[in-house]
Amino acid sequence: MNLPDDFITKYRRLLGAEADDFLASFDTPSTAGYRVNPAHHDLPATVTETPAVPYAKFGHYGAVSGRSLMHQSGAVYSQEPSAMFVGATAAPQAGERVLDLCAAPGGKTTHLASYLRGTGLLVTNEINRKRVKVLAENVERFGVKSAVILNDSPDRLSPVFPDYFDKVLVDAPCSGEGMFRKDPDAMSYWSLDYVEDCATRQREILTEAVKMVKPGGQLIYSTCTFAPEEDEQMMAWVLKTFPDFHLVPITKTGGVVDARPEWADGNPELAKAARLFPHLMQGEGHFVAKLERDAGDARTPRGQAKLGTELTSDQRKLWQDFAQTVLGHAVAGQLITVKDQLFAVPDDLPDLKKAHIFRPGLHLGTFKKNRFEPAYALALASADEPATQTLAITDEQWRAWVHGETFTLATAPTKGWYLLTCDQQPVGFGKVVGQTVKNFFPKGLRFTVYDD
Repeated sequence: MNLPDDFITKYRRLLGAEADDFLASFDTPSTAGYRVNPAHHDLPATVTETPAVPYAKFGHYGAVSGRSLMHQSGAVYSQEPSAMFVGATAAPQAGERVLDLCAAPGGKTTHLASYLRGTGLLVTNEINRKRVKVLAENVERFGVKSAVILNDSPDRLSPVFPDYFDKVLVDAPCSGEGMFRKDPDAMSYWSLDYVEDCATRQREILTEAVKMVKPGGQLIYSTCTFAPEEDEQMMAWVLKTFPDFHLVPITKTGGVVDARPEWADGNPELAKAARLFPHLMQGEGHFVAKLERDAGDARTPRGQAKLGTELTSDQRKLWQDFAQTVLGHAVAGQLITVKDQLFAVPDDLPDLKKAHIFRPGLHLGTFKKNRFEPAYALALASADEPATQTLAITDEQWRAWVHGETFTLATAPTKGWYLLTCDQQPVGFGKVVGQTVKNFFPKGLRFTVYDD
């Protein structure tokens, strides 16, 4: 790999005798990985028995196809192994309030959701409008139930959520040095000046992020760069600028090593953070630090969220009839409509009228004239609470389904909506009319499955 000359010179100076092994690692293959969704059960051995990533709960080494049943159903999520260390370091507890501030494309958000298991609150935010759409698709496919998706800047969010979250994750936009091997195009815009520009932006983000951590809460900071300016030096700046925060030791296994205080101001506390180097482990380059805020009094966000409109009596009856007949269980959260769309919104949100809301909660479906049409997101969120009205389909029928085709059954069950499952995984809702299953797989997500 033709690394930038300034990059080689910089890391030969910083790493000394270790530099040869570090630079040689860029010419070795990158390692693929994926996480298993804990809401899904009865997964095949080919998914669950591959080597585990030692530092990441739910993580495995290996590649998964984006055109596979396991991927489409949300049973697995493809993620680079080093990136899994970030979510594993945050490891939120059930019931906690969690913010993923720079969340697209959604790998770390879905990892956080695996710990929360539908409890608490997960606010996931992405400032870029195009990237927030990708984030929403991945949150939906993973079946996340308790997430609110925002499309905002940190300075607009900090007044909305003062002292609010148990965990705030800042996976900061960075110079991307740790991804050179996986994404060589990242080298095209890298420069020493670009590193400084990234560090400036990271300080701006962190200045707002710390305001949203409740007293006693934690801020997890991560980058996918080796640059000390964005890593150890950034944490040294935080410790000096925000004295009510201190670093918490991170458990390091599988080749993860201490951060390097000598690359900043020499403060030995910086060694509590973690570095992931590709020449020391199976994975790309990352830096992760865990900061904790001192205990104290918290400000209380004002007001309650009003994110939509209450259901009419007709809408409530349509929803209840569907929920009782097809799901067989209630859905947690406050039910609201946004135009004709029905959502389940997490409880006890503050007033979000000054935030740009991309999705207020779990999308349940659409009200149409005298009928209710369930959402794809609701189907994929049903893995751990199986519906009462389900229809098991074959692999061949699943291939037709994701391609947008209807298919015919050998016998005609009772007409109506069914949660379709294949290999015991939920894949969407279908409407049975006679012996035909009408296709409601989202048009923008349809694909063709090719045999290996």
